[in-house]
Amino acid sequence: MDLVEFQGKQLFRRNGVPVPAEGTACRTVEEVEAAARGYIETDGASAVMVKAQVKTGGRGKAGGVKYAPSVDDAREHASNILGLDIKGHTVNVVYVEPASDIDEEYYLSVMHDRVNKGELIICSREGGVDIEEVNRTNPDAVVKRTVLPSERENGLPKEIALEVMTQANMPEDVRDEAADLLVQLFAAYLAEDATLAEINPLIKNGEGRIIALDAKVTLDGNAAFRHDGYGEWQIEGIDNDDPLEAEAKSKGIQYVKLDGSVGVLGNGAGLVMATLDVVAQNGGRAANFLDVGGGASADAMAQSLGLVLSDPDVKSVFVNIFGGITRGEEVANGIIEATRRLGDFPQKLVIRLDGTNAEEGRRILEEANLPSVVSKPTMQEAAAEAVRLASA
Repeated sequence: MDLVEFQGKQLFRRNGVPVPAEGTACRTVEEVEAAARGYIETDGASAVMVKAQVKTGGRGKAGGVKYAPSVDDAREHASNILGLDIKGHTVNVVYVEPASDIDEEYYLSVMHDRVNKGELIICSREGGVDIEEVNRTNPDAVVKRTVLPSERENGLPKEIALEVMTQANMPEDVRDEAADLLVQLFAAYLAEDATLAEINPLIKNGEGRIIALDAKVTLDGNAAFRHDGYGEWQIEGIDNDDPLEAEAKSKGIQYVKLDGSVGVLGNGAGLVMATLDVVAQNGGRAANFLDVGGGASADAMAQSLGLVLSDPDVKSVFVNIFGGITRGEEVANGIIEATRRLGDFPQKLVIRLDGTNAEEGRRILEEANLPSVVSKPTMQEAAAEAVRLASA
């Protein structure tokens, strides 16, 4: 379950993570105007920020985050942002808060480390930008530290937090304070059963304090029973599921949205997880993953592929099928049926078929001669090709 920014800050605040003074969530232009007037004319703020509250990235590039030095500016920005469509998410709520005095920007996150069965801390002195781009162009600027359960029995030890800050070359005057914030962020991540707690940017403000200026939090739905179903975060007007996740759920399909560019479709949870890993090993990131399950029919394959391709972030699709109950010719026919139903689409499909009747499936695909389909014999080769196509 993803939280929007102001919810993430509420979660941080109650767990002791330093954030700016609480702002106001608004649903109308009039509410934005009243909030901005209060901060600027009554509280003496020099400006406010008007920020779209949607469960997707890229708000700033889409015009969903605006600086407003006056009440009139805030009103104008609210008029433009409310109702805006950002990657399929309609903006129904904006968050208004006093603009912060930013001296420096950093990046910090804690996330589940599936491969090493622990938590992964990522820290960079270069914040406020796309961390994947920093990792690609300047990997030395990104520090990654896995914390195993045996190292964190009573939370994250301060010495590990300081080790991370030192390796990230954080300024000495804020290193200790940033380490304290990381300890608090890690505690919040554990206490709330999160799978991701990200701050971008983490800032040093004009007073030299370290503050989480943004918040991106994903909660583990499997732990909802420990948190009253996470009902406190379900707010009317804010989509509680990715639209494609909701559509998949209504069809009984296991689909999860991620934040990369390679669509992943496989059969069986183990194979799908392995597919995500091999995509990552080849330098890519999955945009989503879908488990088509065992014994999937051609119709199910077509529906599933249609869902994966509907994600606007998908630049290529890796279809990884090991035939057990699912037969190779059914998969091939499903892919052909999906391409017939979907018509023209820009993404390439990279197919790896193995197991029951895989040769028959590959023969059917080869004879169909689909221009959008590339067949590869192994997982590694298919993943490498899917990542290459997504990056082209």
